[in-house]
Amino acid sequence: MSAREEVPGLPRETFTRWARSVLPQLGDDWRAEVISGGLSNITYRVHGDQATVIVRRPPLGKLLPSAHDMAREHRVLAALQDTDVPVPRVLALCDDPEVAGAPFYVMAQVEGEVYREPEQTARLSPGQREALSDDLVDVLARIHAVDLDATGLRDFGRADGYLERQLRRWTAQWEASRTREVEGMPDLLAALARQQPAQTATTLVHGDYRLDNTLVTLGTQPDGIPRVAAVVDWELSTLGDPLADLATWLTYWSGPGEDGSAVPVAQGLTAHEGFPTGDEIARRYAVRTGRDLAHLAFYRAFADWKLAVILEGVHARYLAGKSMGEGYDRVGPAVPLLVERALARLA
Repeated sequence: MSAREEVPGLPRETFTRWARSVLPQLGDDWRAEVISGGLSNITYRVHGDQATVIVRRPPLGKLLPSAHDMAREHRVLAALQDTDVPVPRVLALCDDPEVAGAPFYVMAQVEGEVYREPEQTARLSPGQREALSDDLVDVLARIHAVDLDATGLRDFGRADGYLERQLRRWTAQWEASRTREVEGMPDLLAALARQQPAQTATTLVHGDYRLDNTLVTLGTQPDGIPRVAAVVDWELSTLGDPLADLATWLTYWSGPGEDGSAVPVAQGLTAHEGFPTGDEIARRYAVRTGRDLAHLAFYRAFADWKLAVILEGVHARYLAGKSMGEGYDRVGPAVPLLVERALARLA
């Protein structure tokens, strides 16, 4: 890529003009690349004269109401800077859509590897996979233990009624983005509304916590202990039910011998020896936090359903030719599989 080549969603002329005063370390001859792996917001690595930064903006094309709020995502990252939750350092927020066609924010680059493919985690030893799993549990527990008053996040969402609001919001998103009729979806919506348990806690929730939404570092030795260097992709974060957050993670997690074929994201990533099963992850979380997991089957069905709605929106953008990257052809077929899996959990 030449220094002056345009990148979709990051116009050179207007971004350069904005960055001269806000990020002068980039200079005028910066170059950008799309970081692959995201199925929603677009993330760029921007290389400048004296620094490399990460820019995050909404996807191209028509956006669903209330989705892809860059200022909100920037706010939670800024609030977590001095906590024990590992996040990137935020550098700037641009709320002027004239610069890039939509608001965006900028973060410092974090050293570490994003594990997206099974070949990457295959390079780890069974002991490293075990240690990484434990650290992921610990980091999620730390997210759910964030002091909302100390971080200024007490008003980041409503304190109660999380499941009810989520059902209402994502049902509306489904109606706004669906491209077809999906068998079982009406029955699933009715079952979720009928069976939802009472909320027992309100915490900060990430909303899309999973291994490939983290950057991981290893120790200096060949068998170094993996650690989560940063949690990224906070676009779905809010105040809510921590068990829904755990269930979202488990939706993407397939340990050795478990079938993860319904989810087209990071398939096989955690299927190697040393990674625990989803049930084991849940037990470790319960021990770490002391939370009761009696209704976890409902939360897992709820997470499957919400992912189905999200993927239908991704599928709609793919059909409209507004996607950037690879793998979008696998998204559409996953939606009915997730609906079927969710119904089975509630049966």
